[in-house]
This record gives sequence, structure tokens and C-alpha cells, in this order.
Amino acid sequence: MQGKIIKGIAGFYYVHVEGKGIYECKAKGVFRKNHKKPLVGDDVRLDVLSEEDKLGNIVELLPRRNDLIRPAVANIDQALVIFAAARPEPNFNLLDRFLIMMERQGLHSTICFNKLDIVTEKEKERLRSIYEPCGYRVLFASAVQKDGIDELKEILFHKTTAVAGPSGVGKSSLVNTLQSHTRMETGAISEKIERGRHTTRHTELISIAENTYIMDTPGFSSLHLADMEKEELKDYYPEFVRYEERCRFQGCVHVHEPDCAVKAALEEGTISRTRYDNYVLLYEELKNRRRY
Repeated sequence: MQGKIIKGIAGFYYVHVEGKGIYECKAKGVFRKNHKKPLVGDDVRLDVLSEEDKLGNIVELLPRRNDLIRPAVANIDQALVIFAAARPEPNFNLLDRFLIMMERQGLHSTICFNKLDIVTEKEKERLRSIYEPCGYRVLFASAVQKDGIDELKEILFHKTTAVAGPSGVGKSSLVNTLQSHTRMETGAISEKIERGRHTTRHTELISIAENTYIMDTPGFSSLHLADMEKEELKDYYPEFVRYEERCRFQGCVHVHEPDCAVKAALEEGTISRTRYDNYVLLYEELKNRRRY
């Protein structure tokens, strides 16, 4: 039988099998011997020990498409970064940090601004104009009024998506809306998963449709780019790439260099001033970072 690990706690792995339910499994010792550790998101083969109690053993890890370090999870296809369009006003510096974090791990991001019901068309177009020219898809939704939910589900369908965003932007409300019609079998295993030893927050995949999973990550108020070199930062701004070959200096970091095509594009208005100013702030932060 084949399934996907949706949660792993204290040596137990919870494997979702389409149409069957969730099985509590242990991993066979062969994985430890081969230094292979199952991750949330892994596709696996399992032997069922008890259909009634939904118990099994993981006997094979299927090949991974990718694996992320933070959080430790496998086979993520894309990221959905959720911010509020208003109340609170979007913190673009923080939003850019999320996008950089996802770009570094090879994930393409879609940006969703929640609270569509309290912003004007003019404000929507302003937000769009900052991020769409960078190659990001920008969506607007309202968890309260259930607007934009169908478009969101269309983007998520048949993919495994990491959902990220700060606290207070309605991320949990949107995630709850997305899974309100889920077909994933729950009640029978809820008590098992919520036992005392399972109360700590862990990475978990949520099934919202057939072969469709979302991974809700904890809210963040800040993201430190601690392990990045300042020269690396430009590589995670997709809108810079098309201009870099026209910079006078190879390896131009687009801050103080003369004849910089990125800065020329900024003056022409084809690169967002908001994005560029945040880039410079982050560059200076990395440049002035203390090394221990």
C-alpha cells in the first residue's frame, strides 16, 4: 500500500492513504542502518499490521523530488505566502524575506493578500504592481467573505504547498476555509494524534483534496537571513536577472557600482522602488552582520 507521511512525532509516522485513512506507522530498522530518515511529505510504501486500528510499518521510502531544511519536509511543489492587504498594512520587508527564503530552497511562490473586503481597487493595483513584474502571481482573497477561495484551490490542486506568513494576517482562517470541505478522514485518529506526547507544534501536512496537501508553517514576526552571504542576496530577486548581463561589472551587486543595469531599470520604473529599497536594506544588514 502507498501513502504520504503527513506527520512525524517521536518515532511514529502518520501516513495518509487516499480513500483509506491515516495509519500510525513505525519505520523499519533498515532506514536507520542506511542513514535514511523519513520526512513529512515522503511518499512511502507500508505494510498494514491492523486495518481496524490503522497500524502499519513503513517498508520503503519512494524517491524524493526535493527536501527542505527549514522546515524539514520532502516533496514540496510550491509556496503560498499569505499577508493581509490591510489591518495590518503589509510589511514589504518581511514579505520579501519570506520570498527570499522560498527562492533559496528552490520553491516558486504565489502571494495571496487576505482581507480583500477592506481594500480599494487602487490599493489592489498598487500591491500587484510591486510583485507581478517580478514574476510572482498575486491573488486576493477574503477568508471572512469566502472570496477568491476557488482560485486559491485551483492553484493548490494536485500539489503539495508550503503555506507561510506572519501572525495576524488571517492565515489560519484562510487555511481553515481551504480545508472546510476536506475528504480526509479525521475523527478516528484525532485522539491518537493529540495524545500527551503529541502536543508540541510539529510540521504537518493537511489533505484538502485528492493528492492535494498544504503544510501550514508557524507565524513569523521576523526572519533572519543568518547563513547567507551578502553577494548571494541578488540571486533571489528574480526581476534582477534579466538586467545583470548589461551591468558593467561581473558580479555587480547593484548597490554602489557605476553603469549598473539594475539601477538603470529602477530609474526607468521597470523595477519596483519598494523591492529595490528593501534589497538595499537587507544587503546592508548582511554586510554589517557580526560574525562569531
